[in-house]
Parts: sequence; C-alpha cells; structure tokens
Amino acid sequence: MLKNFQYLVDEAAKLGAVGISVAAAQDREVLEAVKAAADLGLVKPILVGDEAAIRALAAEVGLPADVRVVNEPDLDKAALAAVSLVHNGEAQILMKGLINSSNFLRAALNADCGLRSGRQLSHFVGFEVPGEEKLIFQTDGGMNVAPGLAEKKQILTNAIEAVQRMGVAVPNVAALTANEQVNPKIPATVDADGLVQAAKAGELPACVIEGPIALDVALSPEAGKHKGIKSEIAGKVDIFLLPNIEAGNVLGKSLVYYGKAKLAGVILGATHPMVMTSRSDTAEAKLHSIAMACCLVNR
Repeated sequence: MLKNFQYLVDEAAKLGAVGISVAAAQDREVLEAVKAAADLGLVKPILVGDEAAIRALAAEVGLPADVRVVNEPDLDKAALAAVSLVHNGEAQILMKGLINSSNFLRAALNADCGLRSGRQLSHFVGFEVPGEEKLIFQTDGGMNVAPGLAEKKQILTNAIEAVQRMGVAVPNVAALTANEQVNPKIPATVDADGLVQAAKAGELPACVIEGPIALDVALSPEAGKHKGIKSEIAGKVDIFLLPNIEAGNVLGKSLVYYGKAKLAGVILGATHPMVMTSRSDTAEAKLHSIAMACCLVNR
C-alpha cells in the first residue's frame, strides 16, 4: 500500500539515483527541489538554461559547484536541449523549470528529438490527504480538456500502469460522474459505462473499476448503502478518473486548499516521465513529484 509521500520517497531512494534534465533551470524553487532530491539519492541533475543565473541560484540553494550545467540562455532552445538529453539516454526524467508549459510540451513532443510514444499524454496527480490511510490519485485534471471514451481509455491506461509500477497490482478505479445512472444526456455516464465494459473485455490493464459512480459513493460505503448501491471499491479507491478538466481542477484544488492535502504530479504517456509542476506548487510538492517520476522510470 502506498501509505504516504515519505513512503514513495523511500521507495524511490531504494531504486538508486537517475538522471533528471531540467529545462530552463534558473528557478529557485525548482532547484531547491532538485537539491533535496539529489541529497536523498533520488537524482543526478543536469541543469539546462542560462548558466550564470543557474550557477548563482545553485550556490544559494546549496547545490555542489560541480553540478552539470548546459548553457543555453534561449528558453525554447534550452527546452529542446533538455529534451534531447533524455531522448539520448543521458537522463531519464524531464522537468520543467522557468518556461511556459506549452513551450515545454512543444519541445517534449519535437518530431526529431522529442519523447513521443504514440500514446495520449495525461496529467496524473497523487494526494496525501490528512486522515486517509493511503495516497489517492486522480486523472486528468490538468491536460486533456474534454476527453471522449477513446481518450479516457488511454488516460486510464496511463494511470493504472503508473500505479502498478508503484506497487499496486490491481488498483480500484472510480469513473466519476454526477450520479450512478447511465444517461445519454450526461455523456460522462455513458463513457464511464464504456470504460467498465472495456475492462471486462480486457482492453484495460488489471483493475477493479466502477462507473458511473458519484464521489460520495466512491468515498463512503455508508453513502452507497443509503442509495442502495453495492460497491466493491467504496472507501477503497486508488484512482479517480475525472470526466473533464474542470472537475479535476476543482477536486484537486479543493483537496489542497480545503483538505490541506499534499500533492505530487507528473505527465504520463511519453517515453519518459515528465515533471511539470505549477509555479504555485511548493518545493515539497516538486520533490514529491520528482520522487513519483523516479518510481516510474524504466530501468
């Protein structure tokens, strides 16, 4: 069971340090997280960007003077250089620094040196919620705006395989909607039922999936009993599949700001895990995101 982020950090440390290539690394909070990860034995950093700015910030946060820096002041070129390091095998994780997310992703998907795998990219976030006994995960609240059934199959496949790589062999999945009835007027309920049928047909990795299912039933066996719904996963969900980006954004931020949850997030679906955190994320969240990515590296 993935108890908390400290457990994930400890598991990542057991696997040994991997190379992390940071695009436009002249960002203090990013470098603080990279230093913390390096100190824990999780990563060996390669910092790409404006060398003078990187060296100054690296000294301030305590990174060693001999940390590898690739000088490229132009942000877009720095992103391409950072991607190339992963593409060429010199690093196994790509991380966003002081660059716009769209520019970062454009470089990551470059036709010549990028990390295309042919799969759907998706945003995958883990939460450590106070009072809960294990980490919970949600997808996709930050990348795919209004995915249809075909896209949701790929998004869910990414998430299930990630959780399996972190040690949960058969995760419980809730395909969230507003209620438990399949209603053509609510497309998310039709998609949720389609995902359940896909799992039965062996089109998804091993999981126990229920849907359509509302959040209260997914979280509470008592809510399910009150509604007369039998559920194998109520109160035991590992992955919450969101119907659209708004639902994911609202649920995720509610967990953080109201529920005081800690978080970690990565981009899945490329050849290598990508850490693309928000400027508002803490250095701790960035460290946890790096640890998650370390657990997902193909070794």
